Amino acid sequence: MSSSSVADSSEASSKTQSGSGRSAFLVAAGILLSRIAGLVRERVFAYYFGNSAAADAFKSAFRIPNFLQNLFGEGVLSASFIPVYAGLLARGDEKEAGRVAGAIAAILGLVVSLLVLAGVLATPWMIDLIAPGFSGDKRELTISLVRILFPGAGLLVLSAWCLGILNSHRRFFLSYTAPVIWNVAMILTLVFFGRRMDQYPLAQALAWGSVGGSLLQLLVQLPSVLRLVRHLRIALALRLPNVRTVVTNFMPAFIGRGVVQISAYIDNVLASLLPDGAVAALGYAQTLYTLPVSLFGMAISAAELPAMSSATGSAEEIAVYLRSRLDSGLHRIAFFIVPSSMAFLALGDVVTGAIFQSGKFTHDDSVYVWIVLAGSTVGLLASTLGRLYASTYYALRDTRTPLRFALIRVALTTVMGYICAVPLIKLLGIDPRWGTAGLTVSAGLAGWIEFTMLRRTLNARIGRTGLHIRYVAQLWGSAIVAAAAGWGIKLLVGHAHPLVMAAAVLIPYGVLYFVCASLLRIPEAASVAGRIRRLLQRMKR
Repeated sequence: MSSSSVADSSEASSKTQSGSGRSAFLVAAGILLSRIAGLVRERVFAYYFGNSAAADAFKSAFRIPNFLQNLFGEGVLSASFIPVYAGLLARGDEKEAGRVAGAIAAILGLVVSLLVLAGVLATPWMIDLIAPGFSGDKRELTISLVRILFPGAGLLVLSAWCLGILNSHRRFFLSYTAPVIWNVAMILTLVFFGRRMDQYPLAQALAWGSVGGSLLQLLVQLPSVLRLVRHLRIALALRLPNVRTVVTNFMPAFIGRGVVQISAYIDNVLASLLPDGAVAALGYAQTLYTLPVSLFGMAISAAELPAMSSATGSAEEIAVYLRSRLDSGLHRIAFFIVPSSMAFLALGDVVTGAIFQSGKFTHDDSVYVWIVLAGSTVGLLASTLGRLYASTYYALRDTRTPLRFALIRVALTTVMGYICAVPLIKLLGIDPRWGTAGLTVSAGLAGWIEFTMLRRTLNARIGRTGLHIRYVAQLWGSAIVAAAAGWGIKLLVGHAHPLVMAAAVLIPYGVLYFVCASLLRIPEAASVAGRIRRLLQRMKR
């Protein structure tokens, strides 16, 4: 590569990094708002349901139609649709982009409608496969909830199509704040009916509230989508080459997403065999576990995918550009995920108590969920970094390589999950309910294996990428120092209210981590400090 090409590539990379940094911030802000709304929803849910049989039924039912949403939704569309659509926009071909967008909308609408109908009819058989440990009224409630929730999942798939359009046009904030409306609809349903109904009918009312919220989430995005896609034409244009490319790339991503979802359902199946409350506890832990994954992993990966997909030049120039983007994103992700993992591991009871402990959700429930959550920290960093590696493959129009590794991960999760959750617990003579933590630990170990394969194969393709061990050690060292201080404060505060405890422990923990990172001159700490200063200056104006 010539020196001028290198300079041009470096300059373009710098500009794109600045733009994607702002995009990642907008994605993170949108996700933060929606996740806050989700945490409020979960807190209200915990208040009325606790770790009851009705909570188990709703959590299980909520997973089943979401299988459809996750198969066809954001992750798969991002892998197959955004690279093609964003590439057309980068070349200025808006007419073809509109035709492709319309064709994908038509295909999604048709396929999802058929699957929703089949899902509603086949629900009783699905329950036997997904939650074989459920029986009697608990099983019947789960069946009725799934049938109510299925149409809402179809609406969320179409909402994910809107997200793909908006992200390709760099309109990140609306697409990631739209779920706030869905969460608000469920919260209002719980508040309005919570004191008027018993738990079983309340669960059914909440399911209808979810469907209504799904419709609102779709409708709030449509006006912006229609304004952006000037040449939108809804038609099954399967003969268009770009549509065929999307469909071709869609299938490996679809299968890959499917096997990952199957892994989650296997966890649900195993948890359903454990004592009452295991399924609900797993759901509460996953709500917390996915928060940093979404805020940092998803935000950065979502912002990087359109930028990576727009890369042009020779193979060498594209490789240099992708390495720069990838390494920058990996550092930003690790800077936030490491302290999140340490907080869940060392101070998880404080986090869980602050979010869920009220009403029927007791301190003992907080400790139970903490142990399950601590198991999740084993693979939190690997899973989050793996998202960005997968996005890099998608930008290269390669959805098959991540699929192969996802299959291996699911196989490992299934085998190790069963061993850790059932026979190992019995062998050690531990209370069977702690088998739920075995599920999260085994999933984390499998996540590290998948991440290692993703990194090794991509490095062979575009050159060396990844985090330096010294950088990672500095992050973990800062997090350990901060956690030790947080633990000391927790002992001093004693039996304070969960929210008071959280404020007294978690705020100093976060501040001390940032101070330690700054003293070690970690660049991401300086970047965050600069962004905060600029924000404060704007507020003063």
